[in-house]
Amino acid sequence: MKSTAPPAKAPKPRLLWPVAGFFLISNLAALTLVPWYEITFGYGAFAWWSFFVFLMLNGLSITGGYHRLWSHRSYQARWPLKLFYILFGAQALQNSVLIWAARHRAHHRYVDDNGRDPYSAKLGLWFSHMGWMIRDWPSGEVDYAKVKDLSAEPLVAWQHRHYWALTWAMNLGLPLALGFAVGDPWGVLLLGGVLRLVVNHHLTFFINSLAHFVGHQTYSDDNTARDSHLMAFLTWGEGYHNFHHAFMGDYRNGVRWWHLDMGKWFILFNTLLGQAHSLRRVPAFKIRRARIHMLFKQARERLAAQGEEQSQRWQDVLEQEYRHFIETVQHWQKLQAGKLHDSSQVLRDRWQRTALASRFRELDYRLKMQQQRLQFLLRRSLQSA
Repeated sequence: MKSTAPPAKAPKPRLLWPVAGFFLISNLAALTLVPWYEITFGYGAFAWWSFFVFLMLNGLSITGGYHRLWSHRSYQARWPLKLFYILFGAQALQNSVLIWAARHRAHHRYVDDNGRDPYSAKLGLWFSHMGWMIRDWPSGEVDYAKVKDLSAEPLVAWQHRHYWALTWAMNLGLPLALGFAVGDPWGVLLLGGVLRLVVNHHLTFFINSLAHFVGHQTYSDDNTARDSHLMAFLTWGEGYHNFHHAFMGDYRNGVRWWHLDMGKWFILFNTLLGQAHSLRRVPAFKIRRARIHMLFKQARERLAAQGEEQSQRWQDVLEQEYRHFIETVQHWQKLQAGKLHDSSQVLRDRWQRTALASRFRELDYRLKMQQQRLQFLLRRSLQSA
């Protein structure tokens, strides 16, 4: 008789004991040793300041340096800012720029592919948060061919060669030195060292895990990335993750001026200091086009879920709006193609430059008005459901 037993599951890769042990010890220390010291001896003000300042510097180094500067090349930076990212990125203890960027570029290229995305959200919240690091998963293998451009940078190569020395110096040497200077070495080490490291780890890991589960798919539903104000607040702006996956070359994650994106504000601040330049921005028209495309998809899904009589009165309006949308996009594409073709003449003629800019603004305004009409349509369709 043929067996009907289910096929055996493939064995999990071997456990990486040094990594698993480090996470276990550091998290246990943060949960037990840190509060015990507070109860027994108490922490001084400087120890708490070291926690918050180092936490902020680590977060900005990962989001502004490891991520936006090196992984995505969304802007250029001068060497003092790069050195800042190199040192406090090492203190964040998330591997060298080369290893971090190689895995992150693989994540974007193969997002949600369980076999090739190093921290695929499709494998669950635990896997994307920490599980991918504590076992020898093939998807986590570092492909240095993806970061040849970074290997050529002297500071990046220097950090990679001396990563562990920098890590010990920044995580143990610096907190102890500051602690001895103020007469509180253990307090600064526990708060500015242990607790800061554990909190920073989990906030960064939220980008790989919760930012793919919590929030809205504002610009695309091609992958699991989502936008969330709460996640953005916790991750220095990286929680606007759906935007980032749709427009990963943009130096911003929070595209609106009021979005909680500290990484964006830090980069802009460094442009004033002359340390950052050549910031890359996706045209507003493309961003709005993606947003409207998702609104059309949401409207069609809601209308399809309603009864035929209920949705019929909105269907014609929706299709008419979609025709206007296609016409506007085609007009913009034609205008953009003409701009590129006639760029030398347009740049020489001030009147033509002004006229071209006015036409682009008009098309952007048309999309803005259409977005408002679609949002109104969605609200009305919900009210009449």
